[in-house]
Amino acid sequence: MAKISIIGLGQMGLPMCRNLLKAGHDVKAFDINPESLLNAANDGAVAAEGIAQAVVDAKFVITMLPIGRHVLEVYQNGVLDNFAPGALLIDCSTIDVNESREAHRLAAKAGALSLDAPVSGGTIGAEQATLTFMVGGSDEAFTMAEPILKDMGKKIVHCGEAGVGQAAKICNNMLAAISMIGAAEAFTLGERLGVSNQVLFDVMSTSSASCWSVNNYCPVPGPVPAAPSNNGFQPGFSTALMTKDLGLAQSAALSSNASTPLGAEATHLYRLFMSQGTGELDFSGIIEFIRGGKEKRDP
Repeated sequence: MAKISIIGLGQMGLPMCRNLLKAGHDVKAFDINPESLLNAANDGAVAAEGIAQAVVDAKFVITMLPIGRHVLEVYQNGVLDNFAPGALLIDCSTIDVNESREAHRLAAKAGALSLDAPVSGGTIGAEQATLTFMVGGSDEAFTMAEPILKDMGKKIVHCGEAGVGQAAKICNNMLAAISMIGAAEAFTLGERLGVSNQVLFDVMSTSSASCWSVNNYCPVPGPVPAAPSNNGFQPGFSTALMTKDLGLAQSAALSSNASTPLGAEATHLYRLFMSQGTGELDFSGIIEFIRGGKEKRDP
């Protein structure tokens, strides 16, 4: 059993907190949303009154926050002045690579070990403790964190040095968005040509079109019962978060002089989709945009 602090109890942070509690850890939690904090307390976590109280005696400090600015603010306004000697800081947020490296730099300056450890698997993976963690940081920090991460995830990958976990995450999500758009286009075309969704799924899931977006997260209802398409596109992984991650990927592509034309087009399409007020829908809901896309595309 370890003393763990978790800061950020949103759609991902709260189920991660629950899994740490199920594993027998002593968890102290904090979130600026009183309702989220109450939910964590009802699950058995100790509700902290602030960041300083949350981290003061924790061996592991986990952050799961929306954007990089929030991570840096939390580090500079509570974490770095109050963490316990020998504590490990683990940021599970998905943020800009440069902001992640700045968080590592601040942690090192304060004398703390740190990791960036963004996740893949969405809310279902968070609830079922089947997340994939993409981890950046030193071998020492990774070895220390791995047993804790295994209580929240199924696959833990040490991707490289500081910030490389974030780099791997945005590459992964860029491809997931591109492939989901491709799956949506294929099913839409099949519908127009009179091919049933089930027949097309049976073909594509076992042939050269086989991919996660078809096999595990099919954007049409029926073939994959657990997919958000069978639940009104309730996330899952929201369109707002996917659009954010695509923006991070495009910023990284620009700064590294990488050519990502399909990533750029996916970013464009998801931003258009989100402009229709769909940010809270699962990102596989892009099929609804594709079905009427010609009328809704920019000229």
